[in-house]
Amino acid sequence: MNDLLINLLASVVAATVAWLSQRLLRYRRLARKQAFFGLDRGSGCVLIMPRHVSSSKENSVRRRDVAAIVELATIAKDCRATIELLSSDEVPTTLGRATEYCVGGPTANDRTAVHLRTMLPGVRYLPATEDDTVAPFAVGTATYRREEGRVEYVLLARVYGPGGGRPVFLASGQTARTNFAAAQFLATNHRTLAKRYGVGKRFCLVLHVVESRHYGPDYAEIAADVTADAFTAPEADHAPAPLPS
Repeated sequence: MNDLLINLLASVVAATVAWLSQRLLRYRRLARKQAFFGLDRGSGCVLIMPRHVSSSKENSVRRRDVAAIVELATIAKDCRATIELLSSDEVPTTLGRATEYCVGGPTANDRTAVHLRTMLPGVRYLPATEDDTVAPFAVGTATYRREEGRVEYVLLARVYGPGGGRPVFLASGQTARTNFAAAQFLATNHRTLAKRYGVGKRFCLVLHVVESRHYGPDYAEIAADVTADAFTAPEADHAPAPLPS
């Protein structure tokens, strides 16, 4: 009987230790995730939606841009933050006071255009040629031009306002599909990004979406880390093309 009680007590202790260990592990993972995204319980999170530029309806949004917003809202919800959803023509006054997710390129999202002009001066949008379905962009000496159905590009950046505070995450893609791909990449790879860039450090990546006609947004990988060039204003002879105002 004594052996049975001892074994039972040992099982209870082992189960309790295992439960506490798992709980502590989940807490630490959540704390690291919250730190990377600048979110915590009750903090604010603003999501800026792009408009459907080819639609005649004022508030129309592409399906995959909605999917990107949902992906990012899920991150915020997991971090126990409160969420505010705004359209691209609404002006939030929360820079540095709330984490911001800004989705869409500068043509579809006015907020993106402002962030690019003020905080990513090394990103240059180039005039589209007759062979381009969308305008290419350049960072440093590299130009990223869409090959329809084959390779598409999106900028994924974490930036901060002049006063610091909470970050802005920018997903500025050449298509709605690439915006969604960037949101998925961020949700899936935030631990790897946190190890590389830590907390409070800005970064800018170019992702390419491979064989998008066949894989959709699911095959996205880093094409280049352009952090050094994206945050450096170009020389006068490489001045950026004007972004949409």
